[in-house]
Amino acid sequence: MNLSMTEKILREHLVRGRFQPGEENEFRMDHVLMQDATGTMAIMQFEALGKKEIAPEFAIIYVDHNLIQLDFRNPEDHLFLRTAAAKYGIHLSLPGNGICHQVNTERFARPGKTLIGSDSHTPTAGAVGCLAIGAGGLDVALVLAGQPLALTTPRIVNVHLTGEFQPWVSGKDLILELLRRFSVKGGLGKIYEFSGPALAQMPVTGRAPVCNMITELGATSALFPSDEQTRAFLQEQGREDQWIALGPDPGARYDEVIELDLGTIEPLIAKPHQPDNVVPVKEIAGTPAVQVCVGSSVNSWFEDLAIPAAVLFRGGGVNPGVTMTVSPGSRQILDRITRSGVLQQFIHAGARILEPACGPCVGMGQAPPEGKASVRTFNRNFRGRSGTKNDQVYLASPATAGATALKGVITDPRELGDPPRFEAEPPILDDRMVLAPPAKPERGRIEIVRGRNILPPPAQKPLAASISGKVLIRLPDNISTGSMAPDGVIVMADRSNVPALAKHTFEKEDPEFVDRARAWKGGLIVAGENYGQGSSREHAALAPKHLGVKAVLAKSFARIHRRNLISQGVIPLLIDGKTYQSLKLGTKITFPGIRKELKAGQDAVSARIKNRKVVIGHDLNQREREVILAGGVLNWVKHHAG
Repeated sequence: MNLSMTEKILREHLVRGRFQPGEENEFRMDHVLMQDATGTMAIMQFEALGKKEIAPEFAIIYVDHNLIQLDFRNPEDHLFLRTAAAKYGIHLSLPGNGICHQVNTERFARPGKTLIGSDSHTPTAGAVGCLAIGAGGLDVALVLAGQPLALTTPRIVNVHLTGEFQPWVSGKDLILELLRRFSVKGGLGKIYEFSGPALAQMPVTGRAPVCNMITELGATSALFPSDEQTRAFLQEQGREDQWIALGPDPGARYDEVIELDLGTIEPLIAKPHQPDNVVPVKEIAGTPAVQVCVGSSVNSWFEDLAIPAAVLFRGGGVNPGVTMTVSPGSRQILDRITRSGVLQQFIHAGARILEPACGPCVGMGQAPPEGKASVRTFNRNFRGRSGTKNDQVYLASPATAGATALKGVITDPRELGDPPRFEAEPPILDDRMVLAPPAKPERGRIEIVRGRNILPPPAQKPLAASISGKVLIRLPDNISTGSMAPDGVIVMADRSNVPALAKHTFEKEDPEFVDRARAWKGGLIVAGENYGQGSSREHAALAPKHLGVKAVLAKSFARIHRRNLISQGVIPLLIDGKTYQSLKLGTKITFPGIRKELKAGQDAVSARIKNRKVVIGHDLNQREREVILAGGVLNWVKHHAG
């Protein structure tokens, strides 16, 4: 067979299945990535499986999200992660070392390996030919315990790149172009594989933003070949011995092929409040901006920071009407921009320098004013994600961000003449802030520190014979997981405490939701297309479950959130537009025989709505039905192990 890169890696890691379209397979995961906002719950669920040490060859926790320490919660969570990592054989990247996607790509991602991460932007590692998949914390816990990852055979899309970028255009504009064409749900069930002659001139640092933001397409992952650009990157990182050649076979078969000439792409920008609301920068040039933020997890490589720094340095500095922040992606990058003079350029230009952390990207400080444009090189601009409810966040390349900071209005960087030239300072390799776990004999003596905020997730109970409830909320298309479990300094500190976190469920959409759910003793959620897009946070399933939500009825679901609902025993059901229109707040729905129908393998369940009998569909496979019947994947695994 003539295989794609994706199929080569997946077949090599296939544990069970036939890799047939529409069928579920099980794959071995080599590496595991966690971060502090999702890692505590993943570790607690790993412990619930009764394992004493991890099974994968390598696992690491990054402390990079909850770094604003307003009280005891975040520091105690970090202490829990530090001691649990040492106890169970997991590496730990300390706060200040950098953002998981950046550091993992720099120091640990390897061509041909598989990686699962409790963060939706885990596919960043695809820039070095590592097949990386974002998932909920419970899926990660299962892999830590030695379980394979269950995954429906993906559709593999080849993006064949020709030509070369125009001046001022970069990989960020490439992924924005794909979002403009295919939307935030256009990649559902797909893995994007990049090929073509243009890749010879595209370094790993230019590929990484594409892989990072492939998640915004709703895709499972993205993969670039392991070629000479990959070898050069790994050599710079002192890891050339980990390089292998990886590419598609001649004549490889794909489910879809996209031909794209890089020379046709111009500077692009995503307007509020969706990453696919993309237009050419020139169309909205002149829009006043009050904030510009560069760096964070998607565009904080050396050149991503050097370009806006040079623009500001030669242009006279940050416009007086703009506040600018810089978030280096890692301590390595911070060191490189320091030694090269880029940091000095930013300082002299009037920018604010933040620590190597996710920071403003997840609402950790630097919230913008209401209704004023904030131009960011980040990956998401969902309403309120910045920490300001009525924000106006735009997503753009470092070049566009630099030009905007200089002029004070959204600016096409091509107006600035020729792009700046700079010399990249080589990295100094220093992993002292990555703690390796102690040897096995020492781990037994380690006591895990559990602060007041470390509370186990809600218990999983088998599905009842019948369920019923009122519609608690009716939501439009593209509701993100940031609605169920909001971002920001205050709320994210409760990521280890579901009862506290649940108090904020849907607070942006309906401040009365929580009180209603308690008064009605739970109920049902109704939503439009692409429900649960965005972050992999399983808290978006745990918080509604804690409030008694039994099922979600939506036109369609985002991949990771659908999986998280099933893992926690919350039933994802599919409705058409007519049913969606008929369901109002307070409508009572009863599923009188749902357990029996799911157990029988039926592809729909009977329901009673306002004394009418209706049929509501689902797309649960056999394993997923068993998980729902068990009340969640923890119960299901324990049953199978027994």
